[in-house]
Amino acid sequence: MKVFKYIAFLLLIGIIGTSIYISVQPNTFEVSRTRTIQAPAAVIYNNVIDFKNWNDWSSWQEANPNIKVTLPNKTQGVGGHYSWEDKDGIGTMKTVEAITNKYIKQHMQIAEFPASDITWDFESNANGSTDITWKISGKDLPFGFKAYAAFTGGMEKQIGPHYERSLEKLDSIIVADMKKYSIAVNGITNHSGGYYLYNTTSCKISELESKIQEMLPKVKKYAIKNHITLASTPFINYLKWDEDNNAVIFSSCIPTIEQVITAEGDNIITGKMESFKAIKTTLKGNYSNLKEAWKTAKTYITKNGFEFAENGPMIETYITDPAKTPNPADLVTEIYIAIKDIEK
Repeated sequence: MKVFKYIAFLLLIGIIGTSIYISVQPNTFEVSRTRTIQAPAAVIYNNVIDFKNWNDWSSWQEANPNIKVTLPNKTQGVGGHYSWEDKDGIGTMKTVEAITNKYIKQHMQIAEFPASDITWDFESNANGSTDITWKISGKDLPFGFKAYAAFTGGMEKQIGPHYERSLEKLDSIIVADMKKYSIAVNGITNHSGGYYLYNTTSCKISELESKIQEMLPKVKKYAIKNHITLASTPFINYLKWDEDNNAVIFSSCIPTIEQVITAEGDNIITGKMESFKAIKTTLKGNYSNLKEAWKTAKTYITKNGFEFAENGPMIETYITDPAKTPNPADLVTEIYIAIKDIEK
C-alpha cells in the first residue's frame, strides 16, 4: 500500500512540476526566416499575394498531399483568403493588409488554437535581388497551446523547417518562371511604316544591349521635352549586322504621328519608313532570347522560299515597357524582317 502511495506521490509531483514548467513558458512566440531571391520584389510579391499560388511551394502541402484545400473566388490582395483541412482540423488564412511590393500582413486560425499573425517583408537590393522575410507570431497563449508547443519541441522546431523549405521552393519557382519564353512566327504582314525620331550609332555586337539602353532613352527624353506625341512603341532598326567582325550599326527609334523638324545639333533626326511587306515574329520573354528569335525568323524565311528585301528594314519593336514589366517572362517583342513582294 505504501508503494502505491509513493508512486502516486511521485506522479503528483511530476504533474505539478510539468504544470509549473508549462506555466512558466512564454505567452508569446515568433518564428521567422529570411531568404534572398534573385528576382525583383514585384515578381515575388505578385506570387505571394495570391493564395492560389501557395500550393505550388507550400512545404506542408509537399509533406501531406492529402491536405484538402478550398480556394474561394477571391484569393488575391487584401480580403483574399483560403482554407484547408488536415489532421489538426480546419485552418483559415486571410490577407488583412498590404503595401504593394513591400509588405503583406495575414491572419491565420487553425481549429481551436490561438490565432496567429503572419507578415512578409520584401526588401529590394541594388543587384536586383530581393530579401524576403516571412514571420509568424502569436500572443496570449493558453495553457493547452503552451503544453502542445512544449511537448512538440516548440514553435521554432515545428514551423522553422517548413518556412525554410517553402522559401526554397518559392525561390526555384520564381527563378524558373522568369526564364520562360516562347517564339512564334506569325507569318506575312504589311508593316505600315511612318514617321519616327531616331539616333544612330555603331558598336560591337557584345556592346549592343548597353548601347540600346544608352541611346533609346535619349530619343524618348527629346520627345518628352519637346511635347512630341508618340504614335506607338519604340523600336530598333538594324542597318548592318556583321557577325564576323563583331560589329553592328543600328538606329534607336520612336514613332511619331507626324513629321517632326529637329534642329541641327540635337543629334536626333526625323525619318520616314515606307510601308513594307515583312515576316513578323513574336518573342514573349526575356530579351536574352532575342538572338534565338531572330534566328528562328530568318530560318523561316529561307525554308519557306521568301527572299530578304535588299536594304529593307529589320526592326525589333518593344511592345511592353521593361520599367513596368518586372517579370521578364512577360516582355513582348515583335520582329519585322522585310521581304520582297511575291510576284503575282
